[in-house]
Amino acid sequence: QVQLVESGGGLVQPGGSLRLSCVASGGIISFRTVKWYRQAPGKERELVARTNSLGQRNYADSVKGRFTIPRDNANNTVFLQMNKLRPEDTAVYYCNVPRTSVLGREYWGQGTQVTVSS
Repeated sequence: QVQLVESGGGLVQPGGSLRLSCVASGGIISFRTVKWYRQAPGKERELVARTNSLGQRNYADSVKGRFTIPRDNANNTVFLQMNKLRPEDTAVYYCNVPRTSVLGREYWGQGTQVTVSS
């Protein structure tokens, strides 16, 4: 069964860093578009970053210059490197592989909690 599993969340002080991982079974991450979303309490889910099969990357304005989305295709893993964290970055973070004609459906991980607080 194909699964996406996130890890790396936790509690960090403002200004700190965390590195989230999204590991996929079944090879569905390799050379595909992968997105990171987040959802804070009482707010809608928002797109934070994405990387496509060409390695091109896009970021939400709120995280530009602080977050990066490196990937390791050989190990079916996409990361979200988060630096200079702020309290407003507190949310559950999800990785997502969008639906394609080959995959037939989209995939979501279970989410990992990130809390930025002193």
